[in-house]
Amino acid sequence: MRTAVALFLTLVACTAAPAEEIQWHGFENGMARSRFEKRKAVLFFRADWCPFCTEMEQKTFRDPVVVQALNRHFIPIRVDSDREAETARLFRVKSLPDLWFMSEAGEVIGHRPGYIPVEQMLKILNAVNATGKLQ
Repeated sequence: MRTAVALFLTLVACTAAPAEEIQWHGFENGMARSRFEKRKAVLFFRADWCPFCTEMEQKTFRDPVVVQALNRHFIPIRVDSDREAETARLFRVKSLPDLWFMSEAGEVIGHRPGYIPVEQMLKILNAVNATGKLQ
């Protein structure tokens, strides 16, 4: 009986849906999708060597409410500033992490450099989604 229960629990654990993650897009695809779907875009400039980028990815971008807000109301775009240096130059990225908020038409709403904790990120996302402005 114990074996059957253990087998059942293992099967349930293996078939459970994975936690929702941010559906990141590349720059070109994401910007085209933003215009097509008429949704604002959030560009996350990062690099592998950046400890604050890693911290944002492990904390802020794993928060279920942040994940849901980004996936539902925005087109999230992740840009590696080392591999996509031309795009980083286009946005004049000087330090990492750096977040840029874009309108549905591809116009800059604003940007926030540096690490953004969950609570602050939620306030920013709500303001940009509701008003189209970065406060």
